[in-house]
Amino acid sequence: MTDAAKKTETKAPAGRRFNAAQLMTVVLAPVVSEKSTMVADKNRQYVFRVADHATKPLIKAAVELMFKTQVQSVTVSNVKGKKRRFGRVEGRRRNWKKAYVRLAAGQEINFAATE
Repeated sequence: MTDAAKKTETKAPAGRRFNAAQLMTVVLAPVVSEKSTMVADKNRQYVFRVADHATKPLIKAAVELMFKTQVQSVTVSNVKGKKRRFGRVEGRRRNWKKAYVRLAAGQEINFAATE
């Protein structure tokens, strides 16, 4: 075997293939807050509420499919649900997952145009 043949044989595929129907259920909603607006202006990052089972490669593929943009990186954060009281009964909000998606230079998401 030549060196060129070895390199092509051991090289991993560039991108994973995901089911399009599965990708459409990963990103649930954009998070609109003061912090997310500041992060979007400063770092080219957008904040999304994502499914609990979502992984970084899955989120990246879903955002690229839905918004036709190129994603540079994804950071994921688990948000703990707050404890709430309803009279004597103590309740709790659900835990959820938040994703910070950084887009490549020159890319942006316009939420008004995608509806």
